Amino acid sequence: MRVYQRLKDLREGSDKNQTKIAKILGIKYQQYGKYERGERELPMHHFITLARYYNVSLDYLAGIIDTPRKLD
Repeated sequence: MRVYQRLKDLREGSDKNQTKIAKILGIKYQQYGKYERGERELPMHHFITLARYYNVSLDYLAGIIDTPRKLD
C-alpha cells in the first residue's frame, strides 16, 4: 500500500491534480485514480515516467526506500 500513498503524496506535494498527472501519462484521470487507490497495478512504463517527472528514483517511488533520491 505504500506505493499508492507515495503516488498521492508526490502528486499533492507538487500541487497537481489527478487530471494533470493522467495527462502526463496519456491516460484518463479515472484510470490514474485507480492507481492511487490501489485498484489497479501501475505499469512499469508509467513508473518510469513518474520517476522522471518527479525527479525521484524508482526505488523511492516503489516504496523500497523511504528517503527520496534524485535522478542524475
